[in-house]
Amino acid sequence: MAAAAASAAALDPNNSSKNTLKLENTEKRDTLVAIEKKYQAQWKENKVFEVDAPTLSEVPAGTMSAAELREKYPKFFGTMAYPYMNGTLHAGHSFTASKVEFMAATARMEGKKALFPLGFHCTGMPIKACADKLADEVKKFGKYFEGYKDEDENTSTVAAPTQEVKGEQQEKFSGKKSKAAAKTVKMKYQFQIMLAIGIPLEEIHKFADALYWLQHFPPLAIRDLDSLGAGIDWRRQFVTTDANPYYDAFVRWQMNRLHELGKIQYGNRYTIYSPKDGQPCMDHDRTEGEGIGPQEYTAMKLRVKEWAPEIAELVKGKIEDDAKVYFVPATLRPETMYGQTCCFLGPKIEYGIFKVKEKEYYICTKRGAWNMAFQGTFFDSEHFPKTQDQLPTVLTAPGSAFVGTLVDAPLSFHKEGVRILPMEGVSASKGTGVVTSVPSDSPDDYATLLDLAKKPEYYGIKKEWAELEIFPLIETPTYGNLTAPTLVKQLKINSPKDVNQLAQAKELAYGEAFYKGTMIVGEFKGEPVSAAKDKIRKALYESGDAFAFADPMGKVVSRSGDDCVVAYLGQWFLNYGENDAEWQQETLNHVANTLNTYANETKNGFEKNLSWLNRWACARTYGLGSKLPWDQQFLVESLSDSTVYMAYYTIAHLLHSDRYGETKGPLNLTADQMIDEVWDYVFCRREISDELVTKSGISKDALQAMRREFEYWYPLDVRVSGKDLIQNHLTFFLYIHIALFPPEYWPCGVRANGHLLLNGDKMSKSTGNFLTLKDAVDKFGADATRIAFADAGDGIEDANFEESVANSNILRLFTLKEWIEDVIKDDSLRTGPADHFWDKVFDNELNSLVREAKKNYQECV
Repeated sequence: MAAAAASAAALDPNNSSKNTLKLENTEKRDTLVAIEKKYQAQWKENKVFEVDAPTLSEVPAGTMSAAELREKYPKFFGTMAYPYMNGTLHAGHSFTASKVEFMAATARMEGKKALFPLGFHCTGMPIKACADKLADEVKKFGKYFEGYKDEDENTSTVAAPTQEVKGEQQEKFSGKKSKAAAKTVKMKYQFQIMLAIGIPLEEIHKFADALYWLQHFPPLAIRDLDSLGAGIDWRRQFVTTDANPYYDAFVRWQMNRLHELGKIQYGNRYTIYSPKDGQPCMDHDRTEGEGIGPQEYTAMKLRVKEWAPEIAELVKGKIEDDAKVYFVPATLRPETMYGQTCCFLGPKIEYGIFKVKEKEYYICTKRGAWNMAFQGTFFDSEHFPKTQDQLPTVLTAPGSAFVGTLVDAPLSFHKEGVRILPMEGVSASKGTGVVTSVPSDSPDDYATLLDLAKKPEYYGIKKEWAELEIFPLIETPTYGNLTAPTLVKQLKINSPKDVNQLAQAKELAYGEAFYKGTMIVGEFKGEPVSAAKDKIRKALYESGDAFAFADPMGKVVSRSGDDCVVAYLGQWFLNYGENDAEWQQETLNHVANTLNTYANETKNGFEKNLSWLNRWACARTYGLGSKLPWDQQFLVESLSDSTVYMAYYTIAHLLHSDRYGETKGPLNLTADQMIDEVWDYVFCRREISDELVTKSGISKDALQAMRREFEYWYPLDVRVSGKDLIQNHLTFFLYIHIALFPPEYWPCGVRANGHLLLNGDKMSKSTGNFLTLKDAVDKFGADATRIAFADAGDGIEDANFEESVANSNILRLFTLKEWIEDVIKDDSLRTGPADHFWDKVFDNELNSLVREAKKNYQECV
């Protein structure tokens, strides 16, 4: 996220925090920071945050159940979404971390064993895409880099940039432009992004190696969280991907078991796809469009019967006389096709005629054809095009050239044909750019036809083309059988320019027809629209009058800067949703009856997401990650290898002593010994056996030690993440836990927090309203920053970190320190037992505050 955010910053690397509070007198802050550092060092030296399950000496094996062990030795286990390692931690990361930190600290004060571990997410495209961009930039600007030689000379193209880069390239790379220019120039190169996030110029070349990111950023995250005083057990840290072979074995176990359970399947489906990257583009692979999925349309085939004069001249000699040429409007309402009276094109939009096969052609926008190219229309999945130049384009022309063309509209009651007419509101960035008109049920279409009929000469059409008879199709209880004309009249819509009223009318028309409407024409006359819709679509497909077409529901841009399309291709997917109704219902029941969501909005978000979330592509071919065990041409997708890693925290410190798994842990096990059956035993899916000991080479004592840790710490008490992750990661987290673990170990709670504002505004590097965790602690110290995080907000609504609050906390803390020191120095304080009436009042007041604080922490209010 950090690199993506930085890409929008101005060239000046110091611009990102220019609008934040500047401190002038820092003496009091520096005094407090010195105290903080002293005790943070003691905590680390005394390992106060390193906590384990009760030892065998405390509770001998077999003397009590896991539940009894947790009851005798109460515990708290909380986690946050591990941060992605393409930058340092910003204040938003830190706000989420503070929620776990505060809950863990409260549990620790209650006498519980409190565990807050953290790992580092490196899976997926972002790191690899950025590294590849850097490598390309070195090649592109090689003459400006020390030691660069042409590839033909067999010399590495990844060399350190010189300090003597001059002129235009110096400005591009180092950001040394005027202040005025810095306000307007956006970063174009990955080098500039790296500079903006604080990487020295002479170090940037190292990041052309994707694995270097895994080395560079985790220590900085640890540094920054330690400086905040976060009580994290760093023994349990790890990086994802096969860079850590132990974690890699854990991910392979997870995917194998899901595959065996039938939760992972292979099949053809629509998915958001990056042509440049040559693979599906899932949420975490995007710089724009997170949460956007494919929208399936019915693409009608309106065959040309008679060309308009202008286009007739253009197609001469380019299309066979007996060829079939179709306009292909994409509709979400196939049940209304009986009422087609014309077909709209944007007069200023460029359209193409594309060859589908011998003597068959489609007319649509190039963008529409580009989507079709990945859905089997022009190419098969083995030969997807790389660029739009590969589309089988016969010719291109503006929409105005086609106006007046007569076409045959399948199902339409106007059997003699309908005309191509102009519509200014057609979008070139949606669907096919071709819109079939049903004025009986589409307010937009009806309003446009009224306008065309008023000024036919202005639009260059014949009036009668816009005045074909409008037939009733659907009976509705509220708007009768001509929904669109009724709504246009009721809402006083006078022209196609009344966009707000038309948007309202469209929503009302569709909702009324789908949920309450009844077909009064056609083969399915008398049936509810909700039932007839799919039957009519299927009939159109079977007759060859239409075909399936899909488009992203909004703009999606990959991390590599590619505008994504929808592809229909074979892939491995997790079978979420109604495709596995039993799994879906079990997860819904857990949310409704057991899971503590702390806020009704979070619970409602889960229930809504579980009701519509469907199959999810869980494999890719580009990026970093673990290989899919049974099909190693694929990597496990980044949101699919990070669903149950909370369980891995429970034993990570026993497996390895560093985040990369290069040094064995206390059990002296190799990653190869962690076979699937061992994970099954640790996570309570099977019992111990001599066969397991023999096959794995792991002693019973070591196996039991791992299981003891898992059984004690699980289930997870709370998972804290941003509310935007409800729609993917947090829902997957619930699904996979329920699939893989016994019910006793299903998650207890999920706490979703809002986004963090800074000084009341959205954080943005480009405006200078931005703060990293390091910035905050350096500026205000740990304790003042922590209080500001606590003050920012606790609900699912967006929170606000006020620098003025953090700054005022410095004075309050310093004053408190001074007062305590004065009190301690004062020898006049009363000694002896604190049994006076006012002592008891004071004690009672403190107890009351403790109880209230405890209750509020448990409920997070």
